[in-house]
Amino acid sequence: MKILVTGGTGFLGRRLAERLNSLNLSDQVTVFGRNIEVGKQLEAQGIRFLAGDICDADAVLAACKRQEYVFHCAALSTVWGKYKDFYNINVVGTRNVIRGCEIYEIQRLINISTSSLYYNYSHRLNVTEDSVVSPVNAYAMTKYMAETLINKVYHRGLSVITIRPSAIFGCHHNTILSSLIEQSRKGILFINDGKALIDLTYVDNVVDALLLCLTAPSSLSGRIFNISNNQPIYLIELLKLLSTQLGYELKLRPVPYLVADKFAQALEFASKKLLFGKEPVLTRYALSIIAFSQTLDITPAIEELNYQPRVSLEEGLENFSQWWRQRNRV
Repeated sequence: MKILVTGGTGFLGRRLAERLNSLNLSDQVTVFGRNIEVGKQLEAQGIRFLAGDICDADAVLAACKRQEYVFHCAALSTVWGKYKDFYNINVVGTRNVIRGCEIYEIQRLINISTSSLYYNYSHRLNVTEDSVVSPVNAYAMTKYMAETLINKVYHRGLSVITIRPSAIFGCHHNTILSSLIEQSRKGILFINDGKALIDLTYVDNVVDALLLCLTAPSSLSGRIFNISNNQPIYLIELLKLLSTQLGYELKLRPVPYLVADKFAQALEFASKKLLFGKEPVLTRYALSIIAFSQTLDITPAIEELNYQPRVSLEEGLENFSQWWRQRNRV
C-alpha cells in the first residue's frame, strides 16, 4: 500500500511516518510538509518527502496522486493567532486534502481532530464523542469546521475515520508540559487547589490509534473516536511529578479563577488593540486548561478499535523528562 502523511514534518506526523516506515506497512511512505530540515532527515530514513503548503491546492493534489491511504495531520494548533491563518490551514487545507482524495479515489482518509472541541470553560468529565461541541477559540472552531467537511465527504462515499486525541505530549515537542514546567519554575497560577483533572495522551499511543484506523473494518467508516492515555491526573500531582523528575522547586501562586480570568481578558484585549496581535503571556483558553477538569470517555476506541494505551502516563512522562533534561542540559 502507498500512504501519504500530510503535516508529516510536524510532531505527530513525523512520529507516524517513522513508525509506518519501520513497520514496513507501506510500499512507500510519503510525507508532505513545510519543514525542509526535518524532510531531509526523513529522506535519510527512506521516506519520500514532498515540500509543500497544505493551503496550496495544486501541491496537495499532486501529493495525493497514486496514493491509497491518507493521514491528515497538517494543522495550525496553538492557543493564539489570526483567525484567517487557522481557517486557511485547518479548513482550506482540509478541503484541499478531500479534493485530492476524491479525485484519486483514496481508499481511506484518516483525520486527526482535537478534544479541544469540547472545552467550554467548565468542568466536563467522561466526555463522549456525541457530547455537545462548543468551540471557544479559532483553533477549535476551524477544526470543527474541518470535521464537518470530512463528514460530508464520507456521505459522498469516501471511507473516513476521525480521532480526537487529548493533549498530546512527548519528546521533541514543546507541548503543554513545557509550558507548565516554565511557569512552575517562575510561579504558576494555582487555581482551585490544582484539582483540575488533566487527560494527557502520549504521542506513541496516538500513533497506535492511527494505525488501528488504517486497518479498521469498513463498518467503522464515518466514525469519530476519542483518544487519551485513559489516566487522568490532577494538575497538582502532575506538577509535583514533573518537578521531582526534573529537579526544580515547584513555585505556586494561588489565585481565584475569576481574578485570573479577568486578568487574561485584559491581556488579550491589550494584545489585540495595542500590541498588533502579539500572543499575551496568558490567554483565557490556556487558563481554562489548568482551571477546569476535562476527561474523555474512550470506551468506543477500546471496544471497537481495540485501542489500548501501550505507553503508560508514568512512562511517557519519564521519557519526556529525559528528553527535556538533555535538551536543556539539566
